[in-house]
Amino acid sequence: MSSLRQLSRRRTTTARKAAYDALRGAIVAGELTPGTRLSENELAELLGVSRTPVREALLRLREDQLVDVVPQSGTFVTPISTSAVRDAQFLREAVECAAVRLATERATPPDVAALRDLLARQEVARDTDDLDAFFVLDGDFHHALCDLSGRPIAWAIGRRANGHLDRVRRLSLPVPSYIAEMVEEHRRVVDAVELGDPDLAEASLRHHLRMVLSGLPRIRAERPELFDDDDEEELA
Repeated sequence: MSSLRQLSRRRTTTARKAAYDALRGAIVAGELTPGTRLSENELAELLGVSRTPVREALLRLREDQLVDVVPQSGTFVTPISTSAVRDAQFLREAVECAAVRLATERATPPDVAALRDLLARQEVARDTDDLDAFFVLDGDFHHALCDLSGRPIAWAIGRRANGHLDRVRRLSLPVPSYIAEMVEEHRRVVDAVELGDPDLAEASLRHHLRMVLSGLPRIRAERPELFDDDDEEELA
């Protein structure tokens, strides 16, 4: 579990935040699969922390709907919920599309250059087929747009709601041409920001956010064991 073992290198964060980030990352990456029982003692030993930050991290993950506590049985990783994905997508589109309009009005040439640097790094990840690097850089790109809006809380709110959506995004990366398509859609958003056209920036980002989930029905059909059997409704 590489995401978990990286904890010891995160010296600038609190044990609680680091434990939460490590566990969330492992769930999103599929290192901790649905149904996995999570032992506080085992996780504390693996992460090199006491049980308290692990317990607090698990409470946050429960709020994120990424783990479930079953009385007398333990804490388990939840399956991916299509309804939670749909809710997260709705929130993400509302928040990020509003943010990108503000970002377009505020962006300076150095800001645009920083976005293009992110695009260049995404191209390297695309060309080297580095899925983990692209996933991080994809998040960095959307985070940067939210920060440019002057409303950084937009990213914080979205991230807390995006647990199930992020799991689907990660599962989409191996699909042929998916990363290349995502890079090009990011480029269209940056082009609109550079032009100072908030309408075009919003339209480009909205299209991109909706396309992100275009492969969800296929992923669910191919990996039904990862999804909630009781949640049959698909994304529109």
